[in-house]
Amino acid sequence: MRLAIDHHYSPLIAAGLRRRGHDAIAAIEAGWEAEDDEPLLALCADDRRALLTNDVADFAVIARRWAAEGRPHHGLVLSSDASLPRTRDFVGRYVDALEAMMRDHSNDDGFIDRTSWL
Repeated sequence: MRLAIDHHYSPLIAAGLRRRGHDAIAAIEAGWEAEDDEPLLALCADDRRALLTNDVADFAVIARRWAAEGRPHHGLVLSSDASLPRTRDFVGRYVDALEAMMRDHSNDDGFIDRTSWL
C-alpha cells in the first residue's frame, strides 16, 4: 500500500512513515495541495496511492459515483477529529496507526476501492 496524505494533515506524518520504510507522500510535497477533491483522488489513483483524508462526506460521494461508473481508486483512509485530532500532538498516533494499516496491506494494489477508518 502506497499512501498520500491530504493537505489538511501535517506532512510530518508522511515523513514519519517514510522513516519506517513506507511509501508515503504528503499532498503538499507533491504539489497537490490546491487540487479539488475529485482531481486529487484521480492523481492518487494514477500514482497507485490510497488517500488519507478527513473530508468524509465529499470523498464518500465521489467513491460511490466512481464505483457506479466502474472507475477504481486506490483506497480511502478516513479519520475523524473527534477520535483522532489533526494536531501536532497526534502525529505519532497517526504514524503508528497508518504503519499498521500499511503493513497489513503491503501489496501496492491491496487497497483498491477500499475505504477504511483509522
